[in-house]
Amino acid sequence: MSAGSVAVARPESIRAGGGASPTPALQSLAVRPISHRAAKELLVRNHYLHTMPGGTRLAFGVFSGKRLMGAVTLGVGPFNGHRLVSGAPHGDCICLTRLWLDDGLPKNSESRVLAVILRSLGRDTSVKFVVTYADPSAGHLGTIYQAGGWLYTGRSGPSVLYDLGDGVSRHSRTFGHSYGTRSLRYLRDCGVHVVPIQQQGKHRYVYFLDRSWQPRLTVQVLPYPKSDKAKSSDESSLTGSSHAGN
Repeated sequence: MSAGSVAVARPESIRAGGGASPTPALQSLAVRPISHRAAKELLVRNHYLHTMPGGTRLAFGVFSGKRLMGAVTLGVGPFNGHRLVSGAPHGDCICLTRLWLDDGLPKNSESRVLAVILRSLGRDTSVKFVVTYADPSAGHLGTIYQAGGWLYTGRSGPSVLYDLGDGVSRHSRTFGHSYGTRSLRYLRDCGVHVVPIQQQGKHRYVYFLDRSWQPRLTVQVLPYPKSDKAKSSDESSLTGSSHAGN
């Protein structure tokens, strides 16, 4: 993916997100590109994984006034998402790799931020589709992607993350960027304590910026996953039972 194909230079107000009219609180927010350094500082401090993904190509900041209140990164991603679409080269796909917003931001901020970023990608880049993952081990189902109309394509295969002795789980690509190698033997020979951590498959979502590419999707589109609470509610409505008072 060339740098020119993913350059996004135009700052946008959150109000440009489309859909229902945003509240005044949402209107006060702005989304614009930020440096990788600024994104990394925010994500390492606040995101549950405490890492900046290797292979990051784009970083967006979410601002309330002059205050940076969130960060979104996009890049290569760990699972070769371009292979989900027949004949798609790397440059036609980008992966949404991190999304963190301050809890103090107004309701629906995540959906609005994603809408602005997706429209920027569709308008200013040659990217055709976006892939992202929600981590069930962290209790994530991908509800914000469901709300945005992303396609759910099941779970990715299991993977392995690595703890390099600091308690932080990271993909091999991330420590490859930091150490210049992905060789576990080399790192261990250098005295780095490497602990592999097995990961279950993640929920995978796809969003087509160019809808004409959707028929080329090579995996089945599935119903959205639900929480156990939502499943219980659906079952209750089907059977006519009620759990009130339990």
